[in-house]
Amino acid sequence: MKYKKVNEVKTIFNKISYSYDFLNSLLSLGLHKHWKNQLVDLLKPIDGENWADLCCGTGDLSFLIFNKVWPNGSITGIDSAKGILNIAKERSKLIGNKFISWEMQDIFEIDENLKIYDGICMSYGLRNLVNVEEGLRKVFNLLSENGRAGFLDFNHSRINSPADIFQKIYLRVVVVPISRIFKLSKEYSYIEKSIQNFPKGNKLMEIAKGLGFKKVEYRTIFFNQMGILILEK
Repeated sequence: MKYKKVNEVKTIFNKISYSYDFLNSLLSLGLHKHWKNQLVDLLKPIDGENWADLCCGTGDLSFLIFNKVWPNGSITGIDSAKGILNIAKERSKLIGNKFISWEMQDIFEIDENLKIYDGICMSYGLRNLVNVEEGLRKVFNLLSENGRAGFLDFNHSRINSPADIFQKIYLRVVVVPISRIFKLSKEYSYIEKSIQNFPKGNKLMEIAKGLGFKKVEYRTIFFNQMGILILEK
């Protein structure tokens, strides 16, 4: 089952790679950029720090972090899906950025003895991991002392709450039909299933505390549709 999900997620992101940025902007009305900026503002990366953007996709967070840690720091974008990582690399070339490092790798295979980061960020990736707790454990082990991490993802609201009802309607009536135009309805239908299997905010906090994070904060944004998890080691 582990490898089935890994391959499923990788296949989805490889297939949607060339429409990913356009559909993200269209389906979120451009707000995903604002949410990612909110995450970065909460994390407060500074010049000289060494950061990793896990499940980096096309690199939105990598570019935002780069602007904060440059010129003395570094940012590495890591993703296991070749197609979507190639888009990130192409974006780097278009703006002439030769300083962001891009690595194709499953986050569970990152060598903790070689990679230690001051900060780690992830947008819409934690929900897709085979095991969320093991993913957070990996992040804990990859962080330096007092390191911090932040995750932006869909919020798993209480069943039948107004936020839950709105989320389901939007995904079924707007997201999937629009993605069908691009012949990606199956891939975007996966979002609702992945949210159902994703721990709620209070459970994420409980998991993080159990792993040893000293500071744990979870906040919802955009009418409880999205959630931001902030952790400090």
